[in-house]
Amino acid sequence: MTACRVLILWMALTAAPVWAAATPPPSIAAEPGAATALPTPAQILDVPAPLLALLHERVIDPGYSRERRLQRLVEMIFDAQGLHLAYDADATHTIGETWQTRRANCLSFTLLFVTLANLAGIDAHVQEVAQAVSWYQASGVIYSVGHVNAGIALDGRSGTVDLDHSVLYDRYGPQKITRQRALAHFYNNRGADRMAAGDAAGARAYFQAALRMAPGFVGSWNNLGVLDAREGDMAQARRDYETALRLQPRHGASLSNASALYRRLGDTREAERLDDRLARVQHSDPFAQYILGARAEQRRDYAGAVRFYRRAVRLYDTAHPFHFALARAYFLAGNPDRASQEMQRARDLAAENGDALQSRYQAKLDSLQRWRQRGTHAD
Repeated sequence: MTACRVLILWMALTAAPVWAAATPPPSIAAEPGAATALPTPAQILDVPAPLLALLHERVIDPGYSRERRLQRLVEMIFDAQGLHLAYDADATHTIGETWQTRRANCLSFTLLFVTLANLAGIDAHVQEVAQAVSWYQASGVIYSVGHVNAGIALDGRSGTVDLDHSVLYDRYGPQKITRQRALAHFYNNRGADRMAAGDAAGARAYFQAALRMAPGFVGSWNNLGVLDAREGDMAQARRDYETALRLQPRHGASLSNASALYRRLGDTREAERLDDRLARVQHSDPFAQYILGARAEQRRDYAGAVRFYRRAVRLYDTAHPFHFALARAYFLAGNPDRASQEMQRARDLAAENGDALQSRYQAKLDSLQRWRQRGTHAD
């Protein structure tokens, strides 16, 4: 699940910044003679001729209703006779590249879907979720502070098309964003990829392109700060973080990175001030409490994990992954009764939301109950 990558202490995480504050950020000018050849917005969204022909054949030309065209579009994207699209978290692709590789992350999929839907006469747009959590059976928990998907308006109804069905949104849910902001996500992701590959010049070009698209894009200001600090320009890194925090004072990555920078500069007083602010932000953020619980659980501090997960549940009671995590922590802490209660709550919430994890929660609950009856360890 990749929306927009934000760098924290030189480690890439998925994240999406929020809307700009009233104070305008410094303007970003293009770098003359930059070696990196960035795709233009038109090139990012260009639909290759074979894909356009397939869209006409499968979706547009038969003259279906808009609702049927929507169904046919989804089928065309995923079935073996169409794109046969597969998920790839690292695939921040143009539409043309998605057509060539048949791979996409949530951002690439959303750009593809919205563009094709609009060509088919369907009212679709890019949406952004400020914070999200995704959970996979094979790899455990993935924490993200951002996600994108496609919103649809059809005959007075609205809906969402999402490549990742395991995503838990924050309480605000998906919000419609502009084309420019969607493109800023693309450039920012590419910048994070180039930085991870050691291409500082390419990363800078992409981050600056993101900010030309959306000057209030907090994630790119933060990422530029990481890049400048890595290259030894501490004064500019400080200005980058200050801009990010002026736009969004509660931006966790920027608070963390700025604190680390001030410590590096020997200004422990300012670092501690930012640490205090970050702690206050995390204390009121159920997603932050959830990841703190996961870290405590990894340390086998099960009592600590219970405390963090309980706070996450108090802040966001209808999030079934939080109840599941709390059930697991209770069990590991030696409290099977509370574990059973939380597992039932996770199962019931998943059922209310039509989530496929309901069956997994039920299986775990059955296993836990058998363990309580027989005194053996739950699987």
